Parts: sequence; C-alpha cells; structure tokens
Amino acid sequence: MRFNGKVALITGGGKGIGRSIAMALAAEGAGLVINDLDSDAAEGTALRIASGGGRSLAVTADVSIEAGVESMVQKALEHFGRIDFLVNNAGVPDTIVPTVDQKTADWQRVMDVDLRGTYLCSRAVGRHMVRQRSGKIVNIASMAGVVSLPMRNAYSSAKAGVIVFTKSLASEWAKYNITVNTVSPGYIMTSMVAGLIQKRRIAEEPIVRRIPMGRLGQPDEVAQAVLFLLSSAASYITGVNLPVDGGYGAFGSYGDAYNPRTNASNMGGDSK
Repeated sequence: MRFNGKVALITGGGKGIGRSIAMALAAEGAGLVINDLDSDAAEGTALRIASGGGRSLAVTADVSIEAGVESMVQKALEHFGRIDFLVNNAGVPDTIVPTVDQKTADWQRVMDVDLRGTYLCSRAVGRHMVRQRSGKIVNIASMAGVVSLPMRNAYSSAKAGVIVFTKSLASEWAKYNITVNTVSPGYIMTSMVAGLIQKRRIAEEPIVRRIPMGRLGQPDEVAQAVLFLLSSAASYITGVNLPVDGGYGAFGSYGDAYNPRTNASNMGGDSK
C-alpha cells in the first residue's frame, strides 16, 4: 500500500490507460479523483474503485476549458482536502490526413486538449501543491512527440510540447518539492487502438514488425511506469521523459525491428 493516504487526480481516467492508472493507484491505497469528458466512463471507473473498498470521486470536465478545470480541482479539494498526485492523461487523437487537407479546427482541438489541457490542469493543481510544498505530476505524452509520424502533425506537435512543458515545470517547481515527469507510451492495445485496427485505419502487423519487442503494449504496463514515477523510489527524478514503447523509439536500423523469420545478420547480430 505505497500510496495509502495519498490522493490522485487522473484526467481522462474513465477508460484505457487512464483507467488502468487509476485502478493501479487505488489498489495501492490512494484516493482517486476520476475526470473524464464522458460522465458515464468517469462514474464507471469511480464505482469500480468504490466497490473494491477504495475512495473515489468522479468529476466531468473538459480539460481544455479553464473554468471547468478550476471547478474540477475545487471539487477534488473539497472532497479529499488535498491532492498529492496529478496525472495528465486526457487527450484526443488527430485526423490522419495529408497536412494540406487538414482542417484548422481539427488541429486546434488536439492542441487544446492535449497541450492546453495539460497546462491548465498543472497550473490549477500546482497552485495547491506549491502551498502544500509537495506533489508529483506525471504527464502522459507519446512516442509521437519524440519521433515523427507523418500526417499526424497536430498530435506529434502537442505531445512534443507536453514533453518540453514538463521539463520547464520540473525546473520551476523543484524548489517546492514537486516533481514533474513524462511517460511516453508507444502503441498500446487500448479499446481505441483496437477499434482503429478493426476499422483498418491502422494495420497491426507492420506496427509490430517495427517494435523490437514484437508486440503492442498493455495499458497496465504504462500504469506501472506512472506508479514508479509517483513513488518514493523516484524521489530524485524530475524533468525526464520515460518511453514505454517496447523499443520503438530506440530502433534506428533498416528492415524489421522484430521478425522471427529475418536473418539476424540483417540486424548486425550473430546469425548462428
């Protein structure tokens, strides 16, 4: 029970990676404020935590709207009295279209939720953490913020912004005993990704071949990385970006990163 007595606010906590993070924190004793734009999803996660004996509160808010964020944080403080952890997980994907065909409104929505939302939530919770003289923030970015994904420039730009914003906050708030770090997932098998595969908007096989570990990640694998950065084991870590991508960002050779049928010599290894 590493987090017994602590309180965490998880944005986008109603499903996918956010829900996995929330459930993992609850299992280790933390009280949870579950935010999601989908009120049913937020309530569903909060009820799952409560049914297991945990403490939870569901709050519906659009993280891109300043007044909604301020109200959400106020409700969390009124309910629990404190916020020790913030996980900025809320985000939306972009439209996968050529840049010349991209709609300005689509670009702006991604920037508003993924980058502006991270800023607004960090600022609102940060005011409390500064007064409290302690806190830990983990921002969920993406490998798309580190390596380029053609025709996904809004998402890549927003997530790259989150990574640099994290470093800036970490440098500014370290004196208040607040750590700020980023976790950048690769391709994770969430319901959203599964839906994209089913609709044939992305193809699983070539993605897997590009990942040295030869598989998509699971939401709980991202959650465990987040829990590490929130734990006392990471007390001297701030301003870092931790990839959880199966080696996707590390691979720079030609050919497949993972293919059991590929001769090992193609990868510069021993073919025996």
